[in-house]
Amino acid sequence: MKYNYVGETGLMVSELCLGTMTFGGQDAGMWSSIGNLQQKEVNNLVGAAWQAGINFIDTANVYSFGQSETLLGQSLKDLQIARDEVVIASKVLGKMNDKPNSAGLSRYHIFNSVEASLKRLKLDYLDILYVHGTDPKTSVEQIVQSLNDIVLSGKVRYIAICNWPAWLVAKAQAFAKYNGLQQFIGLQYYYSAVSRDIEHEVVPMAQDHRLAIFPWSPLSGGFLSGKFTRQQAAASGSRRETFDFPPINKEKAYDLVDVMQEIAAQHNATVAQVALAWVRQQPAVTSTIIGAKTVAQLNDNIASVNVQLSAEDLKKIDEISPLPLQYPGWMVARQSEARK
Repeated sequence: MKYNYVGETGLMVSELCLGTMTFGGQDAGMWSSIGNLQQKEVNNLVGAAWQAGINFIDTANVYSFGQSETLLGQSLKDLQIARDEVVIASKVLGKMNDKPNSAGLSRYHIFNSVEASLKRLKLDYLDILYVHGTDPKTSVEQIVQSLNDIVLSGKVRYIAICNWPAWLVAKAQAFAKYNGLQQFIGLQYYYSAVSRDIEHEVVPMAQDHRLAIFPWSPLSGGFLSGKFTRQQAAASGSRRETFDFPPINKEKAYDLVDVMQEIAAQHNATVAQVALAWVRQQPAVTSTIIGAKTVAQLNDNIASVNVQLSAEDLKKIDEISPLPLQYPGWMVARQSEARK
């Protein structure tokens, strides 16, 4: 396992991050489709990840409405993992109950949410707090100020962003920088070989602002696990049977799986390992978030760090996967030719 620096913070995290969306799930609607792991299974997964060298674990308050955080917190205690040897990230935004202030990025909800997350996790502080998405009812200035103050309180060490458009991230960073407030250190975004939307605006912005990128769903909700092919369009036991998310172009995905099967055979690897290796080798990617339901599945994903795709491998994938440039992207490329 390799360790990478997070932006310009000096903090180092493993090149793979354990995602905990599969923890919990009972009686929680879509969460039960994603995973229904309880304490024994959670301990096994966290223990396997820890033994493999993963020091970065990602959760969210809204995952199974707090169950994921509770199970993770107990697991850290059961496994006696030293607090100063693990980086724990959680999130705030999602609606936790039917009360009027139980969602969003108001100062009220951010502070209350962090307190609740720490209680469930049995921790004194979060290493990273993500805003889980946008809040159109709270100004960017209010959000950044509140996040600055939660860091100064000592309950959060770093702040980061999920799922914001690039222009809004840049606006928030500029406001924080020029007002002497805490700036964001990284971005957690959906990124896989079949879904490369962030390459249009988010990746260039992240590189310019020196922000780490932590891809979520690098296997596109399991579609690039190798279980799905044109001959076997539905994988028994897959979460996509009941929760077909995130959305993808499935015809394009089948084409990618065909190519990845060939590459996997050459590397004595699995399709999932090739898909994960592709994400890991992309510019600006710091740590790729992997989730699992079983230790065997987790270990297969972890083994992807041993797969190094060649330039030829990457070229084969690039012949299928990129999206066409969107305006003004294609005009920028065209008008930049004279300056090369």
